[in-house]
Amino acid sequence: MEQFEIIIPTLLGLEAFAARELRRMGYEELTVEDGRITFMGDLEAVCRANLFLRTGERVLIKIAQFTARTFDELFENTKAADWSAWIDRNDKFPVKGHSIKSQLASVPDCQSIIKKAIAVSLSSKYGIEKLPEDGALYQVQFSLRSDTVTLMLDTSGAPLHKRGYRQKSNGAPLRETIAAAMVMMSHWKYEFPFADPFCGSGTIPIEAAMFKQNIAPGLNRSFAAEQFSQIPQALWNVCRAEARDMRRGLPLEMHVSDIDADCVSLTAHNAQEAGVGEYIKPKRADARNFLCGRRNGTIICTPPYGERMGETRECEKLYKQMGQVFMRMPDWSYYILTSNERFEQLFGRRASKRRKVYNGMLKCNVYQYFAPKK
Repeated sequence: MEQFEIIIPTLLGLEAFAARELRRMGYEELTVEDGRITFMGDLEAVCRANLFLRTGERVLIKIAQFTARTFDELFENTKAADWSAWIDRNDKFPVKGHSIKSQLASVPDCQSIIKKAIAVSLSSKYGIEKLPEDGALYQVQFSLRSDTVTLMLDTSGAPLHKRGYRQKSNGAPLRETIAAAMVMMSHWKYEFPFADPFCGSGTIPIEAAMFKQNIAPGLNRSFAAEQFSQIPQALWNVCRAEARDMRRGLPLEMHVSDIDADCVSLTAHNAQEAGVGEYIKPKRADARNFLCGRRNGTIICTPPYGERMGETRECEKLYKQMGQVFMRMPDWSYYILTSNERFEQLFGRRASKRRKVYNGMLKCNVYQYFAPKK
C-alpha cells in the first residue's frame, strides 16, 4: 500500500507512551514532538492506530505543511495541495484548527481562507463551479505553530479517549488516555492485586483491565474514516478481527471502591459496558480504611484535587491520611495523580519519581512510589 505521513496528537506528557505503543505495532520510524507523533504508514495503519492506540487522541493524515505569514501565502499553499486524492466532488470538508505563536492569529479567518482554497482547488479539478458537499465527511484540521501550517484530515471523528463505554461519568472524570498511561507506567503484573480506592466512574480500573486482557480500546466504537472511499470495509473487518483475536482471559484480582455509592454504581455500569465487568466488582468503602492482606500489589488512583479553597483543605487532610494508610502495605507500589504541588509533603514521603501530565488544561503530576527491590 502507498504510504503517507500520519500524525497522532497526544496530551502533553503522554508522547512517550503513544510512541511506545506505535513501535510495538511495528511502526519504528517516529518523530516525537511536544503533543504529537508523526510516522509513515498506510491505510492499514490508519485502521490499526484508531483501533489499538490507548494513549493517542486522534489519527490524522498529513496533507501538506508549509510556512505562511500572510493570508495570501496561506491561500496559495493550501490550494496547491492535492486535495482531490482524498476528497471527492460530493464530499463534505469542514475546517477547524488552532493557531499558536503565529502571525496569522485569527482562527476564524484561517478557517475561512483554508476552506475557500480547498473549494477552489476541488472545483478546478472536477470542473464544477459549486461543490454540493452532500457526501462523506472529511474533516480538515489545521495547526498553525510559529508560522508553520500543517493541514490534515481527521480519521477518528470523536477523539480516541472516547472508547464508548463511559456514557455516564461523575463530576470530574479522568481522561481515559491518562488512565491508560498510568497503568502502563505502573508495570502492574496481573499475578498481583490491583487497587483503586477512589474509583469515581471507573476509568482507571477499566483501562487497567482492558490493558491486561489486551482488549483493543477502539473495538466497540466507530471512526470517521470508515466512510472514506479510499479504505475498503474489508480492511476494517480484517483489523477488527485481529483486535478480537488478541483478547486474553487472565485471572485478575482487582480491589475497586469509592466512598460515594453513586460512583460505585457508575463504575459497575461502565465496567459492564467495557466488557470487563467480571473483573471489576466495586464496593462502597472509605479509602482511609483501605487495607489488603495480599503482598506486592499496585495502587493506581486519582484522589480528589480540591481546586476550591474549602475543598483544598479537606483534600490536604485526606492526603495525610492516605500516607498513613498506604504505609501499612510497605511492599506495594502507588501511582497517584493530583494537581496539588504539596502532595509529597502532605503524603509524608518523597516520590520515587514523578511525571507531569495535563488533565485537560490542569497541570498534574503522577507521583510514583516504587515498592522496595527484593
